[in-house]
Amino acid sequence: MRRATRLLVAVALAGFALAGVVRAQDADEAQRKAQEAEAAKKLADVRAQIKALGDQQRAATGERDEATRALREKELALATVAKDVRALDEKLAAQQARLDELGRERADLETRLAARKADLAKLLRSAYALGNHEELKLLLQQDDVAAIARVLAYHRYFQRAQLEHIDALRGEMRHLVGVEDSIRAATAELAATREARHAEGVKLETERAEREKLVADLEGKLKAQGAQIANLGRNENELATLLERLRDVFADIPQQIKGEESFAAQRGRLRWPLQGRMAAAFGASDEGGRRSSGVLLAAKSGTPVRAISHGRVAFADWLRGYGLVIIVDHGDGYLSLYGCNETLLKDVGDWVDADETIATSGASGGQKTPGLYFELRAKGQAIDPRSWMR
Repeated sequence: MRRATRLLVAVALAGFALAGVVRAQDADEAQRKAQEAEAAKKLADVRAQIKALGDQQRAATGERDEATRALREKELALATVAKDVRALDEKLAAQQARLDELGRERADLETRLAARKADLAKLLRSAYALGNHEELKLLLQQDDVAAIARVLAYHRYFQRAQLEHIDALRGEMRHLVGVEDSIRAATAELAATREARHAEGVKLETERAEREKLVADLEGKLKAQGAQIANLGRNENELATLLERLRDVFADIPQQIKGEESFAAQRGRLRWPLQGRMAAAFGASDEGGRRSSGVLLAAKSGTPVRAISHGRVAFADWLRGYGLVIIVDHGDGYLSLYGCNETLLKDVGDWVDADETIATSGASGGQKTPGLYFELRAKGQAIDPRSWMR
């Protein structure tokens, strides 16, 4: 009786302890969800704040100019089409991979079917060689009971083997029919995607041609006004102002991912955002005598642009003189800037890893040739990226 009582008490205590653990887990889960909701709200507020900041900056710098506004709208439209084309390319690749996989599965099934047919043919030839009623003849010829049992067992095995091979053959054939149906469906989907990709490709080329015309018009207008040099200087000042306002923009948002190594510790080992000839080096002077705060890398339109290190997107929008720009905050006051893109693949607040594709190169911002404008900044000051990269 005492032992039963002690057992009941122990079970009750264990139940209370388990309930306490469950309640603690529920509390932790509720706290985690509350923190995530708070972080999401702050991130939404930051995105709205940065969008408002961009709108204010465009208004303050006189972007009411018709040519500049038209260029921005055209390049944003071009970015949308280019993003759609990229998505279709990825869909095509996935569908082609699925079709290839189905083709390999069909080839494997056909090989197995051939082997099944060969095995069944051997069994049928053996049955024909034994002849009709051969089982009865063998039984009548046997005087030994054990031998009779062996003969019966053999024939039962032989019959089961025939049935198993026939059932397996039927199953393989049904599977093959299903794979053939899947191949036809996948081929139709692939053809439809290719047609959509062709239509979007034509649209993309049209958008690019219209953009080139706008660039030529804008360049002519600036030359006519003698304002090109002043415009370049103004663009540089606008970027500096924007970077100053973006500093520590995510300071009050809880971090979800932490880099394994600080940005400064990676000096000399960072990978370039894309492989391309350096069309303009850091500190080089342009026709107006303005020194470059970054480097210009030559690249075809649509070339993937990759983040040089882990960080968080602090800005992703169109900026006069730099086109579609994405800025990544790497912490400790280090920023990387990627300009003149054709399309942006990340949004403000997104975490990115080293070598992750964040944009595709282009000629936005009024550039005449495609490429990527790349800057490194340390506490707001432009630094030569060449000593930081591999």
